[in-house]
Amino acid sequence: MHTIHELAAQGMSLHAIARQLGLARNTVRKYVRGAAVPAARPTKPQKLDPFKDQIRRWVQEDHLLNCVTMRDRLRALGYAGGVSQLKAFVQPLRPPKAGRFPVRRYETPPGEQLQFDWGEFRYDQNGSYHKVFGFTAVLSYSRMRFVVFTKRCDVATLIRCLLLSCEYFGGLPRTMLTDRMKTVLLEMDGTTPVWNSVFADFMAAIGVAPRVCRAYTPQTKGKVERSVGIIKHSFWPGVCFTDLDDLNTQARAWCEQRNRQIHHTTHQRPIDRWTDEGLQPLPRGFSWERFATEERKVSWDGYLSYDGVLYGLPSDPPSAGSTVQVRAQHGVLSVWRAGQLLVSLAQRARSGEVVTHPDQFRTVASASAHRHAAEPLAHQVVVAPVARRALADYDQLAQREVAP
Repeated sequence: MHTIHELAAQGMSLHAIARQLGLARNTVRKYVRGAAVPAARPTKPQKLDPFKDQIRRWVQEDHLLNCVTMRDRLRALGYAGGVSQLKAFVQPLRPPKAGRFPVRRYETPPGEQLQFDWGEFRYDQNGSYHKVFGFTAVLSYSRMRFVVFTKRCDVATLIRCLLLSCEYFGGLPRTMLTDRMKTVLLEMDGTTPVWNSVFADFMAAIGVAPRVCRAYTPQTKGKVERSVGIIKHSFWPGVCFTDLDDLNTQARAWCEQRNRQIHHTTHQRPIDRWTDEGLQPLPRGFSWERFATEERKVSWDGYLSYDGVLYGLPSDPPSAGSTVQVRAQHGVLSVWRAGQLLVSLAQRARSGEVVTHPDQFRTVASASAHRHAAEPLAHQVVVAPVARRALADYDQLAQREVAP
C-alpha cells in the first residue's frame, strides 16, 4: 500500500507501521520489499445506498449530524440497516470541530439543582428566515429535560417558562443555575450578584435559591449547554411545523421520548432517576399564580397586544385605555383588571392576527357622536324688547316743563 511505503520512507520500523495501520508485520514487510499494491476490491451494495442522497441533503441543508435521529427517520422511509454504516458514511461529511478543552464533571445530589438556558433557532418561511427562542431546563441529577419555544425571551417569558418546567417536573429544586443573562442578573457588585428585581422576587416567593455561572465558564452549566446543542442538532434540523403550538407539541413529544432513553453519562433512563429527585412541592394560590401574569395597556379601540397578536376585548365593562393583567395558560388567554376577570380568549399562535371580540363595540358610540359631544357649546338667550318713549315723557315724569 502507498501508506506503508510513505511511513517506511519516514524511517518508521515495520513493527510501528504494523501497529499504526492495524496490519500484520509480515504483510508490512511484504509491501516494503516491493510487492505490488493489490487492486481495490469491488464494493458490495449496501442497504444505505438508496438513501445516501437524502442523508447528504440532511447534512448540507438541514445540518443534521445525529446518526441515531437519521436512522429513525430513514426507517420510516424503508431503511432496514443499522447505525454503524450510517456513522461511517456521515463521518467524512461532518464539519471540523472547534477547539475544546477538558473540564471537570460536577455532579449534584437529587433535588438539588435545575439548570436553564435559552437558544436561538432559525426557520425558513416562504424563502425568508425568522427565529424563535427555545427555553431548555434540565434537572442536574436525573437529566430530565424540558423544552418550550417562545417568540421572546424577556423576564416575563422566562418566568412563565420556569413555571411550565417546574410543573412538568412536578416540583421545585433547591437551586436554579444559569448564565449571566440580563433577565436574571443585572451586574456583579464585587462578588455579590445584583439580581433582576422581578426574577429575584419570583425566586424568593417560591423558595428557590438562584445561582449564576462564573464569568466565561459556561461549562459549569454543561448539562443544559449540552441539551441545547442536542436540540439544535437532533430535534431542530428539518422539523416542520404550522405554528408555535404545533412546534411545542412536537417538542414535548420529543422530550418524552428522550427522557425515556438511556443517558450516555448516567447509563440510566432520566425518567427512572427522576423518581429519586425528591423535589419540593409546588406553591399554590397567589404566591404561584401572580408571576404568570403580565401587564398590558388596552388601546382606545379596545385591543391589547400579546405575542404579536391583537385581541379585542368586550366593551362592557369598559377597559379601553386602561392597564390589564394577562395570563396565557394551556392555550387560553385570561384578561384581568382590578381583580376581576374580564374575558378568556383562545390564544392564537400566528403573529400579525387581529381577533375582534363580538361585543367589542356594542356599547361604544359612533365617532360622530363623540365628536359632536366634545365640541365647545355656547348659549343664546332671548332679551325682552325695550319700549321707546319721547323725551317729553321723561321730562313730564320728572315734573319739568319742556322749553318751547
